[in-house]
Formats: sequence, C-alpha cells, structure tokens
Amino acid sequence: MSELNQFINEQLSWFIIGFSGFIALLLIIVLLQGSKLRKMKRRYEAMMTESGVEDLEGLLVQLRNQGDMLEEEQRKHKDILQSAQEKIRGMKSNVAMKRYNAFGERGNDLSFSMAIIDDNRNGVVLTSLHNRENSYIYSKPLLAGESQYSLSPEEKEVIALALQRV
Repeated sequence: MSELNQFINEQLSWFIIGFSGFIALLLIIVLLQGSKLRKMKRRYEAMMTESGVEDLEGLLVQLRNQGDMLEEEQRKHKDILQSAQEKIRGMKSNVAMKRYNAFGERGNDLSFSMAIIDDNRNGVVLTSLHNRENSYIYSKPLLAGESQYSLSPEEKEVIALALQRV
C-alpha cells in the first residue's frame, strides 16, 4: 500500500498540471462562447429595435399562418382556372366561312357555308344556298369533326379551315 501511495505522490504533480491545463482550456472555450453569445445578443437586440417587432415568435407564427392562407387561396384559384379552361375548350370558338355561288348562275356569291367548332372538334356547319327565288339554310351537327349527314365540298372545306385553328 505504501508503494501505491508513493506512486500517487510522485505522479500527483503531473496530474495537477494536466488537470490545470484542461481547466484553463475549458475556461478559454467558455470565454469565447460567451463573447460570441454577447455579439449575437447585440445583433438580435439591434434587429428587434430597428424592426419595431417585440415578439419575433409571434411574428413568425403570423407569417406562417399567412403563408398557409395564401397556399389555400392559390389552390382555389388553380381549381377555378382549371374549370375555366375546361369550359373554354367546350366553347365554339373556331369559326370559318366561305362564300360562293351555289348554282353557277349570274349573280354574286350570296351562298355561304360556315363551320363553328370547339376544341373537341364538336360543333355545327351552317349552309345557306341562295338563288333568285329563295334562300335555304341547312344546319349539320359535327361530332369529332365528322357529320352523320353528307357534306358538300364547300362544307368540308370550311370544316378543314376551322379545324386548322384548333
């Protein structure tokens, strides 16, 4: 036991020197961290006094809530735009017309064919045939660019013209 006491007494000075160095190192680290913390606190206080905001956490929560509301409004607007686009596709907006002389008689080109078609290639072809005594108007429905009724060359031409705009 006396040998152990003697060994501890011999090594005790080195242990105290090592432990003192370790404590000094920890003290330096604590001082550096305290300095950084004071700098950060000064910057935080400067930011808060210049912005006029007293509760940064409340401000962040409020901004988060506003962001969520904006996202919800954006979703609603997206849905509205999508339904409007679908509605527009169904509108008969592609129109083509051709005037011609249907009977080859003397006179002007008073007969015409007009195609009114939507983006889905559905619509109608209107044809007016004019001669000296009468004027006749015909309507032929279109589904996918085709009609169940026979089409004249002029009607086929105006359908093709209207479909070019689709």
